[in-house]
Amino acid sequence: MRAHDIEYQLFGDDMQFVEIELDPREAVMAEAGAMMYMAGGVEMETVFGDGNDQGGGLMGKLMGAGKRVLTGESLFMTQFTNNSNEPKKVAFAAAYPGKIFPVDLTEYGGKLVAQKDSYLCSAKGINIGIAFQKKIGVGFFGGEGFIMQKLEGDGLAFLHAGGTIIEKELASGEVLKIDTGCLVALTSTVDYNIEMVKGIKSAVFGGEGLFFATLRGPGKVWLQSLPFSRMADRILSSARAHGGSSKGEGSALDLLGGLGNLLDGK
Repeated sequence: MRAHDIEYQLFGDDMQFVEIELDPREAVMAEAGAMMYMAGGVEMETVFGDGNDQGGGLMGKLMGAGKRVLTGESLFMTQFTNNSNEPKKVAFAAAYPGKIFPVDLTEYGGKLVAQKDSYLCSAKGINIGIAFQKKIGVGFFGGEGFIMQKLEGDGLAFLHAGGTIIEKELASGEVLKIDTGCLVALTSTVDYNIEMVKGIKSAVFGGEGLFFATLRGPGKVWLQSLPFSRMADRILSSARAHGGSSKGEGSALDLLGGLGNLLDGK
């Protein structure tokens, strides 16, 4: 199934949104709750799974939904279709500050692996699956667990990341060591592994955690300067430092801190 050929425009700087223009009968898929606005003539429909039948019928829909459950996402996605006779626009925004960047999957062999929280929307026809991490160290300490999202197809997908996004092109055998939470996406040719920080003083007092990710080329990787987990940890620390103790506040702070730790693989 060929993905729909959509056009887009990005707006904003640190709190971006993407506006997509749909020709008649074109459609775009998005995570539930990502829609910002849509023109009259665009119809919104909640679909089971990723909107692409895997083999057709009920079984295909169940497989699509099952993949989303394994990645920690909702069972449902939202499809926006232009049912009018002229081009119409629909816009999407992420839930926290950061950058949105488009990825044309045809430029990367039709497949990209991304952290499970980074997907925002894509052209109808892009398959959103799962990518199991085969190495047990990556699974336990990689910040994203055993499972990441796999985007496959021949069209545009839009990813979101916190802070500023940087692209790194790794040559064959070139190694890049990063904080595990800063990884957003990588091409399928990049080898992803986990290393423990050397030296007990660095591990305990360095403030960078016990593990970092090792990426080995060839291929391209996308990194974010401000993972949501890091932002959540800082908000929690600041609130506790200022003595937040009102009724119900403690449980809310604990929830925020727990969310940060979960997303950061701690």
